[in-house]
Amino acid sequence: MLSRKIAESTVRRLAIYLRLLEEFDGKGAATLSSEVLARRAGTTSAQVRKDLSFFGSFGKRGLGYDARALAVQLRKILGLTRRYRVLLLGAGRLAGALVQYARFAESGFDIVAVVDKDPQKIGNRWGEVVVEDVKQLETLVREKHVEIAILVTPAESAQELVDRLITCGIHAVLNFAPVQLHVPDDVEVKNVNLAVELETLSYALHHHSAR
Repeated sequence: MLSRKIAESTVRRLAIYLRLLEEFDGKGAATLSSEVLARRAGTTSAQVRKDLSFFGSFGKRGLGYDARALAVQLRKILGLTRRYRVLLLGAGRLAGALVQYARFAESGFDIVAVVDKDPQKIGNRWGEVVVEDVKQLETLVREKHVEIAILVTPAESAQELVDRLITCGIHAVLNFAPVQLHVPDDVEVKNVNLAVELETLSYALHHHSAR
């Protein structure tokens, strides 16, 4: 077990490295250097080596990394050697796109339930799951053995839903709702705010054109 906390930025880069390694392996590349991995990941070879050094010694000087073997190790580090059961809160268009995102299942995340409060959406089939009434949230979490929740709801209902999830014992939430959620220290929330991402792109375009 690691004695020090690993920065979230490091974990994010490990996830990027994993996707690149799987891509290289799929193209038949047996080995690759830290320079090649860094270039594709948008970082430096020194950063790649530093990120990996937190978890052990990988690769051989002058030979590079075994793409498949390193991918296996990164999957272990990222906890991707098992499958996770995911509940989706909200049955709008964005949620529909998430259900169809193949990378979730490929990475071990199975969407086992979808809930909404709209009577016109309840009962609709989304792939292998049926949209259920949000009133059944607690029952579904228990019966489906849900471990992760993805929140794709309006801001005004997000906190109430998260409070209900916490009461059910959920400790991991991916939040697409445009609101800052208040949760206990033992609950991990990752926020995906599309408006903020677009605003950062706007900033980049504005200052690029001003050069």
